[in-house]
Amino acid sequence: MADKPTNSDSNPTTPAAASANKEQFAIQHIYVKDVSFETPNSPNIFREQWKPQLQIEITNEAKQLEENAYEAVLNITATVSVEDKTAFLIEVHQAGIFTIAGLDQERLSFILNTTCMHVLFPYARATISNMVLHGGFHPLLLPQPNFEAMYLQRMQQQAKNKAN
Repeated sequence: MADKPTNSDSNPTTPAAASANKEQFAIQHIYVKDVSFETPNSPNIFREQWKPQLQIEITNEAKQLEENAYEAVLNITATVSVEDKTAFLIEVHQAGIFTIAGLDQERLSFILNTTCMHVLFPYARATISNMVLHGGFHPLLLPQPNFEAMYLQRMQQQAKNKAN
C-alpha cells in the first residue's frame, strides 16, 4: 500500500505552489500571417551555374490582444542570389496567439521574444523550405537562431540608446 502524501506535499497553498499556479503559458493558435515568394530572374536563373549566396533577416514583434492573450510574430526574409542576380526572395510572417499570465513585465517580454519565437520557428522553417522547393529550387533549411542572444543584444542596444 502506498504512503499517503503529507499535508505539505499536497497543500496547493504553499508559497511555491501558489506562485506556480499563477504563471501560465499556453499556445492557442499558430498560423501564417503573411507569405511572399518571388523569383524575379526566372526562368534564366535556372540556367546559371548554381553558387548561391544567402542573406537572412530575422525580426519579431508582439502585441497584447486582450488580458493574458498575446500575438507574437516571427518575420523571416531570405534572399538567395547567384552572382549579382536574385534567384529568389521569400518572406514569411509566422504568428501565434499565446495565453501568458502571472509574469512581471520583464519576464513577459523575455517569453514573448524568445520562447514564443522558439515555438514559431519550426513552422516558419517548414513554410520556407516548402515554398522554395515548390518554386523549383533545392529546399532551404534554415539553422535554429539563438533568440535569447538576439533578445539580449536588442535590450543592450535599447539601454545604450537611452543612455545617449
